Amino acid sequence: MLALWLFQRFGLDVATTGMIFFVTGLCSAASYFVAVPLARRCGLVNTMVFTHLPANFFLVLTAFAPNLWLAFVLLIMRSLLSQMDVPTRSSYVMAVVEPEERPAAASLTAVPRSLASAIAPLLSGWLLSASAFGWPLVLAGLLKIAYDLMLLQQFRMVKPPEES
Repeated sequence: MLALWLFQRFGLDVATTGMIFFVTGLCSAASYFVAVPLARRCGLVNTMVFTHLPANFFLVLTAFAPNLWLAFVLLIMRSLLSQMDVPTRSSYVMAVVEPEERPAAASLTAVPRSLASAIAPLLSGWLLSASAFGWPLVLAGLLKIAYDLMLLQQFRMVKPPEES
């Protein structure tokens, strides 16, 4: 849906779209490696939330980008931060649940993400057919920001053993 929006908004060709997704994918991969030392310094929950919040703010701002270059820069900035929650969330879940509960806990945290990934294109397609504005980016960013704030509020006091 992001590729479709980039095409609708900026008339982006397929090769440039591929290049954008390549660069943002590399940035996302790099963020996994940065997450580890950051989590050691700041804590797992703080790393999840305080990297995801600006990433989602960049996603919302992308919808308002007046030109392709600014949209590209915002998407890169988002990618540098957006995946730091993945290894930290896995580590956090495994640290705070009993060993026999870990497979169920891993499944329970993965299913909502899968469901959201399945539903999002349906809503995004409808929104993009109604308007070329980046409403899917705004909605996704705002929903993820709300999720991050609820996560922080719910789990900031539940420390894994290595952070106690």
